[in-house]
Amino acid sequence: MSAILIGSEIVHYEVLGRGRPLIFLHGWVGSWRYWIPVMQATSISYRAYALDLWGFGDTAKKEALYQPEEQVKLIDAFLNQLGIGRIALIGHGLGAMVALMYAAHFPDAVDRVMAISHPIDGSMINNRLRSSQPASLADWLLERNPMTDPVRMDAARADPKALAIALDYLSTTTFPEIWNRSQTACLLIHGQNDPAILSPTVEQMMAMPSQVHAIGFEDSGHFPMLEESSKFNRLMVDFLALTSGESPKQLQLKEEWKRRVR
Repeated sequence: MSAILIGSEIVHYEVLGRGRPLIFLHGWVGSWRYWIPVMQATSISYRAYALDLWGFGDTAKKEALYQPEEQVKLIDAFLNQLGIGRIALIGHGLGAMVALMYAAHFPDAVDRVMAISHPIDGSMINNRLRSSQPASLADWLLERNPMTDPVRMDAARADPKALAIALDYLSTTTFPEIWNRSQTACLLIHGQNDPAILSPTVEQMMAMPSQVHAIGFEDSGHFPMLEESSKFNRLMVDFLALTSGESPKQLQLKEEWKRRVR
């Protein structure tokens, strides 16, 4: 277990591999732990970090730090303290929201963002996310199998207030406004069977700026990286391999991937 102090509060993280820095940010349910298979897939070419946001896992639980702006400050302090330079960010749910906000605040520090299961605005969120405890949400969103056990293991450790405060923020924020303030390349991934977050409509996808592209996983729910891991990892590697500043709109789910992983 690795940890640093930010202010006087503990922030837990783990790191794997060598190469260019890559930061993984977990979602509304769980902790850094469910990123382990994806970190292993990137560890040959990247130095992959995964950390617990305020209120989750082994990071400090303090209500004053749960606002999304404070989570953004956490990422900035973490990078500065570890001396990490320009990064790629991969975030899921809450982590996707924080990643996009961080890229808008610090565009020179972020090369690209992969945002998974991320609502474009608050109207796309199932109200059950707002009304259920984290452990109950894990049971709702995931089948029981060894791949999903890490989410379920850490879900009950999350402070429900951290989830509620982040969801309240989304009721007053739309992410097209944030995209339009940023030129950072962004790939949106959504599971087409996600019960928690509605997929973008065709109209919403057509209105996305040139540096933003959305791809749906037809056999996934809220956790595409666990439910269609081979397909997810191949797409992630292609996205990370794009030339800096290159639009992800050229990326698609290749037919041979679909045949191979079914």
